[in-house]
Amino acid sequence: MSRISDTRLRTRETASRLVAAGKRPHELTVDLIYAEIRQGSRTTINDELKQWKDEKTRSDALASQLPPAVADAMLGIWAVAVEHGERVYDARVAELEQTTAQADSRAAEAVHARAAAEETLRLREVELGALTEQIAALKQQLEAANARAEEARIRADALEAQRDAERELADTRQREQRTEHEKASAALRASLEARDAAFQSELDKATQRMEGVQKHMMQQISDAREERRRADALAATLQQRNETLLGELAAARVTQASQDEALRTAQQETEGFARERQDWQRERESLENRLVAIRNRSRAKLKRIAVSAPRGARQ
Repeated sequence: MSRISDTRLRTRETASRLVAAGKRPHELTVDLIYAEIRQGSRTTINDELKQWKDEKTRSDALASQLPPAVADAMLGIWAVAVEHGERVYDARVAELEQTTAQADSRAAEAVHARAAAEETLRLREVELGALTEQIAALKQQLEAANARAEEARIRADALEAQRDAERELADTRQREQRTEHEKASAALRASLEARDAAFQSELDKATQRMEGVQKHMMQQISDAREERRRADALAATLQQRNETLLGELAAARVTQASQDEALRTAQQETEGFARERQDWQRERESLENRLVAIRNRSRAKLKRIAVSAPRGARQ
C-alpha cells in the first residue's frame, strides 16, 4: 500500500478509536490526528478526516432509522467494497511504478551498454519472475472476488430461507386465528356479529402487512443477486486482465532481436505502462463512481423501506 493510503487508513483508524474512547466526532481535529499517527501531510489528514466525519454522520442517521442488524449488514458491505477498491488500486499503482522504473533502467542500459546483451537477457529472466508473481497476485484477487460472489449467494439463500420461515409462521398464526375465531363464532354468533366483522377486518389488515413485508424481502433478495452479478463481472474483468498479462509475458521473450530493437521496445513499454496507469486510474474512478451509486441506491431503498413498511413491520 502507498504511503498516502497508509496515512488515510491510519487517520480513519485513529478517528474511530478516539470516538470509541469517548471523543465526539466534531471534537476531532487535524492536529489531534497528526499527534497520534505522526506521518503524512496535514492536507491528506484533513481530507480523509472530513470524509470520515461525513460518512460517520450518514451512518449514524441510517442506523437510527433501521434495525441494527440491517444497518450493520449494509455498512459492512459498503466498507468491504471501498477497502477492496483501494487495496487493488494501490497495489496495482505500486506494481506499475516499479515496472516503469525497471523499463527506464533497461532503456538506459540499452543506450550506454550495447555490448551487455547477455546481462540484459538475465535481467529479462528476473522480470519474468516478477511478472509470474504479478499473475499469482491477480489469481488471488480473482479467488477473493469469487469468494465475495459466494458470500452474496449465501446471503441471498439466507434471505430466501428467512422469507419462507416468516411466511410459514404467518400462515400458522393465520390458521390459529381463524380456528379461534370459528370456535368463538359458534358460541357467540348471535351477540357478537359486530365483533366478528371487526376481527375479520383486522385479519385482512394483518394479511396486507405480511404481503408488504414479503415484497420488501423479495426486493432485498433481488439486490443481493445484483451484487453477485456485479462480483461475477469484476471476476471476469480480472480474468481478462490475467490473460492479457500472459500475452505480454510471451511477447517479452522475443524482445532481444537486436540492441537497437531492445531500446525501441523499452521505450514502447514505458509509454504502454504510462497508458496502462492512466487506464487503472480511470478504472478506479469508475469503481468509486459505482460505489457511490450503490451507496446512494442503498440509502434510497432503505429510506423507502422505512417510509413504506407497515407500522407493525417497522416495530
